[in-house]
Amino acid sequence: MRLEKEGIAYTMKLSKYLKPYWYLALLSPIMMIGEVVAELFQPKLMSKIVDEGVLGNDMGVIISTGIIMLLVLIAMGIAGFSAAGFASAASQSFGCDLRNDVFKRVMSLSLEQTDKFTTGSLVTRVTNDITAVQNLVAMALRMFVRSPMLFIGGIVAMLSLNVKFGIVLLCALPFQVIIIWLLLSKANPLFGIVQEKLDKVNSVVQENVTGARVVKAYVREEYEIKRFDKANDELMETSLKVQKLMAIMHPFLSIVMNLSVIAIILIGGFQVEAKAMQVGEIMAGVTYVTQILMSIMMVSMMFQMISRAKASADRIVEVLETIPSIADGTYEADKTEGEGSIEFKNVSFTYPGLSGRPVLQDISLEIKPGETIAILGATGSGKTSLVNLIPRFYDVTEGEVLVDGINVKDYTLESLRSKISFVLQKSEIFSGTIKDNIKWGKEDATDDEIYEAARIAQADDYIRNFKDGYDTIIGEKGASLSGGQKQRLAIARAIIKKPKILIFDDSTSALDLGTEARLQKALREHLKGTTVIFIAQRVASIMNADRIFVLENGTIAACGTHNELLDTSEIYRDIYDSQMIKEATV
Repeated sequence: MRLEKEGIAYTMKLSKYLKPYWYLALLSPIMMIGEVVAELFQPKLMSKIVDEGVLGNDMGVIISTGIIMLLVLIAMGIAGFSAAGFASAASQSFGCDLRNDVFKRVMSLSLEQTDKFTTGSLVTRVTNDITAVQNLVAMALRMFVRSPMLFIGGIVAMLSLNVKFGIVLLCALPFQVIIIWLLLSKANPLFGIVQEKLDKVNSVVQENVTGARVVKAYVREEYEIKRFDKANDELMETSLKVQKLMAIMHPFLSIVMNLSVIAIILIGGFQVEAKAMQVGEIMAGVTYVTQILMSIMMVSMMFQMISRAKASADRIVEVLETIPSIADGTYEADKTEGEGSIEFKNVSFTYPGLSGRPVLQDISLEIKPGETIAILGATGSGKTSLVNLIPRFYDVTEGEVLVDGINVKDYTLESLRSKISFVLQKSEIFSGTIKDNIKWGKEDATDDEIYEAARIAQADDYIRNFKDGYDTIIGEKGASLSGGQKQRLAIARAIIKKPKILIFDDSTSALDLGTEARLQKALREHLKGTTVIFIAQRVASIMNADRIFVLENGTIAACGTHNELLDTSEIYRDIYDSQMIKEATV
């Protein structure tokens, strides 16, 4: 009962994606009706050719009936081709719209929710799971009409030949139903497990493709190969269990069908001897019983696909019904509106699902428009967590964050993030040209704007050294670039956006001090009025900031200029001394 309710629930949830293509979904079964009617008519014509034409030595009947059979076959072919075409068009359109919506929902999920699903699982759901449901739709539009019509039409036509043929069906059908029920009841739970095993395989592949350099650096290829082998073997073993059950079904159903054919021939043989039937009618009876029992086999295939599609649909619906934990606000600010002020009011933050001491505790600070501030602290002090609250990658646990005097929760995500450029610790570079990557920050950017952004980011020189310059194709994730080149490219992408707020999350770590100094000078000259936040590990990178905040254990331990902190903050002084002594030693 529970499974039936779940089945109805997910069917209703996904059926709306077929509504825009209702005319295709309607034309397919209509065409299938035409194909089935023609198919049911064929045995009658064949019977007439045998009984009246061949046995009756009437060539005219053979020719005329043969022509009719040929025309019926042509009509059946056209109807079948049309049914398949309409079903394919409807299912492909259904799958395309569903895939778009699932992907949009994935894009709207918070970082926490994406991590919970895992990347491998989301890839499987957007691809393999939707394909399984799409295939079910394509089959359902045809087979849900074909099977019942062949079943009912075949029974009526066969009984019209000889009522005794009904005895064969009464004996055969229960056996087929029992076989199908027994095998599918064992196979159904395995379909969901197969998809979970596929998730694991995709996750291992995704981790190893993105982390290939780490795997090679630590010579862990053999370990990762074994890990993949294990996940792949588990997928294979579970899939084999399902396929074995399905493989058993077909021969058993075929045995029942062939025994039924033998029974029809025996009964028909006695009827021919008694001159109660003709040979052609026996041939028609054999064809009809085959059609009837084949329709039951089709139903078994449909149940198999339904079971698999249900497991996939449950996973798709799970994504669609996941409400983004970062809810969109209603205030739509223009990206040019405001001056870029930021204020934290009694902010505390704990990552979802974690307990214990908060990552940030009672943070209160105000950043003025156009100010350049720096955040310094030990690993785990909460630096990245603090700046992640500004564009709402996460929401505060307590308190509030204001941008231009408005709570970030009140903004629409698009209008809030349009004010902010964020250069991450890990430079995310996309496959395509260098120019395309910079234009990510501003889609309609002119070439002059692209060149200016690259010059500010200290990237223009190395870009022009490439043979194709800004049109150079770079590999996936910037595989063909060095760490410093990727960071400067990511910085150019952030600068071209001309944001009100520019955040650097330890994103100059791969730059030498000279390049970093030139970058900061260029930022001061060209981005006057932009609020800039630097997170850095090196004191030398932030000495010229208007103010420096020192974080310790999720709280602000000190705040001031470089010189002020040297006089008043023991923590800052310790960090400064340790780094200066290290550099002097080197």
